[in-house]
Amino acid sequence: MIVQVPKVLNIEQIARCREVMNRASWIDGRATAGFQSATVKDNRQLPEHSPEARELGDMIVAALERNPLFITAALALRVFPPLFNRYEGGESIGAHLDNSIR
Repeated sequence: MIVQVPKVLNIEQIARCREVMNRASWIDGRATAGFQSATVKDNRQLPEHSPEARELGDMIVAALERNPLFITAALALRVFPPLFNRYEGGESIGAHLDNSIR
């Protein structure tokens, strides 16, 4: 079941995310692709361990950990930081089975 968790970030946090992502260096999205997805993944992403990805990931995970709906729905032992992907100029991701849930 997919549960939507609205308003995880406030307006200031969203503005900070946009600012950080606009100045960040993006890499080929296949860097984190598994065997199947590497053949169809055509996008860019923030390097997983970059300062930008860590800052934004920490912000998002902290916000999720304060959100009662997320806590109730996920019942997670651990929440991994998100990956940040972008698509421009015809980039896409084709049909594939994703890796295990991060």
